[in-house]
Amino acid sequence: MKALSTALTLAMLAGLAGCVGQSGSAASAWYDGRDAIPPRGDRIYICHAFGCALKTPVDFAGRDIAALRRILAEGRGSPAAERRAIAKAVQWQERRVGKIVGSDKDVGGLDMQNAGVPGQMDCIDEASNTTSLLLVAEARGLLRHHRVESPVARGFFLDGRYPHATAVVRETASGTAFAVDSWPEANGVEPHIKPLAAWFNDYPS
Repeated sequence: MKALSTALTLAMLAGLAGCVGQSGSAASAWYDGRDAIPPRGDRIYICHAFGCALKTPVDFAGRDIAALRRILAEGRGSPAAERRAIAKAVQWQERRVGKIVGSDKDVGGLDMQNAGVPGQMDCIDEASNTTSLLLVAEARGLLRHHRVESPVARGFFLDGRYPHATAVVRETASGTAFAVDSWPEANGVEPHIKPLAAWFNDYPS
């Protein structure tokens, strides 16, 4: 049993190692390490079925970009306002792609019985999809107060927590990083946004 636990721990570490401490708007190491696909223009590859096992391309048409622009424009006044707008943008994306991907019934939080089920998402899927959306917004100049960074992870079993990953943005004025975590909630619910330092200290995972 101990050997199995050790093997499982090492497997999870291998899957999540390398996401801690990464930065850079491209977040290329995150995508490369998880068989995910970064956005290409206005096409986003939505990860689902846990661990980005499935990837469904979704093209954001002009009206989608216009909607994203309107949502994020609500946050121009301050970094805090922009974070609220980012939460609304993530909610918008989840609702926008839900019927296409089959993720409209995605269950929030730890839900291992749905591993491998198309449309269901774990934290790797959620962190990848949120990062992809934010990269599209950043590339179009829609973020005024934040830059997009690579997702990060916490929890490695040994500290009593399951591994868990989140998308990250960094406030340009203060340098403070914030978790943008859509995993705890069901599809179409606003993500949890909080200082990354506080997110790392959350327990349980």
